[in-house]
Amino acid sequence: MNQHAQSAQSARNEADLARFGYTQELKRSMSTADLVIYGLIFMVPIAPWAIFGSVFNASKGMVPLVYTIGLIAMIFTALSYAQMAKAFPLAGGVFSYVGRGIHPNLGFFAGWLMLLDYLLVPTLLYVIAAESMVGIFPGTERWMWGIIFVAINVVVNLTGVTSLKWMNRIFLVMELAFIVAFVVIAVIGLNGGQLPQAEWSTKPIWNAEYVTPALLAAALSIAVLSFLGFDGISTMAEESTGDSKAPGKAMVISLLVVACLFIGQTWLASMLAGDFAPVPDDAVGNFFFDQIRAVAGTGIVNAFFVVNVLAVGIANSMAAQAATSRLLYSMARDRQLPKYLGHINSRKVPSYAILTVGVLSAILVLFFAGKIGTMSSMVNFGALTSFALLHLTVMWFYLRRKQSKKWISHALLPAVGFVIITYVLINAGAEAQIAGLIWLVVGTAIFIFNKATGRSVEIDVTVDELPE
Repeated sequence: MNQHAQSAQSARNEADLARFGYTQELKRSMSTADLVIYGLIFMVPIAPWAIFGSVFNASKGMVPLVYTIGLIAMIFTALSYAQMAKAFPLAGGVFSYVGRGIHPNLGFFAGWLMLLDYLLVPTLLYVIAAESMVGIFPGTERWMWGIIFVAINVVVNLTGVTSLKWMNRIFLVMELAFIVAFVVIAVIGLNGGQLPQAEWSTKPIWNAEYVTPALLAAALSIAVLSFLGFDGISTMAEESTGDSKAPGKAMVISLLVVACLFIGQTWLASMLAGDFAPVPDDAVGNFFFDQIRAVAGTGIVNAFFVVNVLAVGIANSMAAQAATSRLLYSMARDRQLPKYLGHINSRKVPSYAILTVGVLSAILVLFFAGKIGTMSSMVNFGALTSFALLHLTVMWFYLRRKQSKKWISHALLPAVGFVIITYVLINAGAEAQIAGLIWLVVGTAIFIFNKATGRSVEIDVTVDELPE
């Protein structure tokens, strides 16, 4: 894009914000490619490494099938995000979409529920990374490593979106390089005879011996949760240099790319593992890495361990912290959370929101260090509930308010997405549901306080001016 075109787009972006009653405060320096990279980092291209063993057991060896199901399920949510992102190119993500698409009161609860996911995800990542560091450095304290990761990510986020952008690029190149290395190792293992059970096969994609409706339903729950993170792109909308469609495009592209990476890696790893046999509990955590060790040796697998720690403890957590701070900023700007969270520093980032997320993450790390299972069960309730509200918003906003006749985009696709998300939500664990309900009660108290003190903001949107 030449300078004249950039200036014209910048003017249009500022006009869009002015139409919603805001001024440009955040720095616009994220191209569509940068948004895609951000989404990939948030979802972690090497995410299957750490959970491969548990997914292998749950899917009877059909791990790539799980991720294929996940892609099919989550593409509906990505498309709903894209529909709302072009109508409301604002930093608040689902908070802005539901609040302006249906009603500000419901928008508050959508944003509050998403906060549960956004606040807990960085903590879960710090706890997982800390566990790995203790494995590398036995005898060290888990909480110490967690606090170190928190501090690194706070510093990077405070230095500005440009630093975040470059760190994302560096980590993505690193992860992709190790994915290529794994492909080479896997091909050698499949052809070289180091693993007697390894063979080229389509069974990991579909093994009729084990496929049942119950297994597919369980795979759906696992798979949907594996792709959480692409939605974080929506929170960077006011830092995008592209038009209002750019965040939506980036979400769909990043979801498709990461799904291909997930499916390809797990297909190779499943073939290395051979015909399905349950992985013992004490071997589940390192099952993926054990395949690498058997082919390439301990020195190589240790490098994979280090990359996995860096990807989870820094790259992914850094992206999650950025998304959380933008959501806090947006809610504070609309007077739904304390005003100080809306502060923008000289580097044009919500610095107080970033610091708040860092402090909360540090406190949660101290409390949850070593409790990965408990954290995992709690983390997804908020995001799934917000996704369900998002699908309803697409239908309400476009069909009822704008009288859209695009029945596939604005009725069929969000309706299918709503059914999928609701199914997964209903089948979530009891701990997740209890934690979600407690969080909702706290949010209700804050909502009542905002109403009583006149903090609620009136949103005026002229529907005819919004794109369809």
